[in-house]
Amino acid sequence: MQVGRGPATVIGFTAVSQATLPCRRSARSSRERTRLEAPGVSWGFFIGRGMLSRQGRLLSSASRARFVAVALAALVLCGASSLRAQSAVQAPAAAAQFRDVVDEAGRAVRIPQPVLRIVSLAPSLTETIYALGIQDRLAGDTDYCDYPPEAQKKPKVGGALNPSLEEIAALHPDLVLATKGLNRLDTVLALQTLNIPAYTTDPHTVDQIISSTLRLADILGVPDTGATLAADLRHRLDDLEQRLINVPPRRVLFVVWDEPLISVGKDTFIADALRHAGAASIVESTQGWPQMSLEEVVRQQPDFLVFAESHSPTGSVDLDALASRPGWRGLEAVRHRRFAVISEAVNRPAPRIVSAIEDLARQLHPEAFEQKAIPTARLSAPVCSRDEQYFEETCACVL
Repeated sequence: MQVGRGPATVIGFTAVSQATLPCRRSARSSRERTRLEAPGVSWGFFIGRGMLSRQGRLLSSASRARFVAVALAALVLCGASSLRAQSAVQAPAAAAQFRDVVDEAGRAVRIPQPVLRIVSLAPSLTETIYALGIQDRLAGDTDYCDYPPEAQKKPKVGGALNPSLEEIAALHPDLVLATKGLNRLDTVLALQTLNIPAYTTDPHTVDQIISSTLRLADILGVPDTGATLAADLRHRLDDLEQRLINVPPRRVLFVVWDEPLISVGKDTFIADALRHAGAASIVESTQGWPQMSLEEVVRQQPDFLVFAESHSPTGSVDLDALASRPGWRGLEAVRHRRFAVISEAVNRPAPRIVSAIEDLARQLHPEAFEQKAIPTARLSAPVCSRDEQYFEETCACVL
């Protein structure tokens, strides 16, 4: 059984020759039928007979020339009709279209066109599909795909690290979307053996998140929507940059996990998001999710501690409990309650991360968002604000 919509599952159409159709019997002899049915003889016989008048006399040269022209035109018309009929029969066989692309992990992927059924293996990819407005094509996603809330109602294929191949195959996807670092290569290769194409994303900066969204929009057949979304995100980031251009960055510690203390490396998209928000992480590690020494953090004394909302039922961080724990009281940011709590969107390489960046910038640099005094000579337009809407699956940042 072939799973998916690959080349091996395309059903072709075979043209039926007229020679296989039943022959109508007549009183003609078999020899005469042979003469009339042979392509070269039938038209030659017809033309030869047609050159005689009813009285058996030969036609004039002019008449014969007109007759031959008419006969040749009839031949051309019949040939064209035959070609059109043959093309009409063969057209369905060419209906299956494919597009060859290279994904962000460097793998060649053949994707059927159009892509009508998608399975997402990461919360960030599910969010991106909704941001592009093609959620009706989302046939299934993971247990951790919880935004927007409607995504929780989609059929589930298990976790991101260990999705059920049987559940994925049962959804008959045209394309499976995965992300490097969260989804395992073994999963992608297993899907390949089932003839199910899988496209992998791998953004490491905010700009790459936007570029990756553009590529996905093109592959999924909504390039104009992707271009509009990307332009809006970049406009918002440009506006933020202008607001913060003369503001010194805040030194921050982004807390992924508090016990053990885990933060983000300097080469991650979260560290890049902090930079866009006017923050500078005190962590210089090249590891993605380095474990930190609390003593080292106390020595560096960050200006702010930054937390993402958790996936707990309350969605809040217990800052009072943190302030009462040994070691943490040695941080001035804890003693002076310099905390910034933002949406969990900062943990996901999806378009919504720009909203989390804007939110963090407002908390770190409120002065950059204060309403300017209105000049008496002319009125200026008010500054509009936008509404805000896994480590690993068990204990870390959900991508």
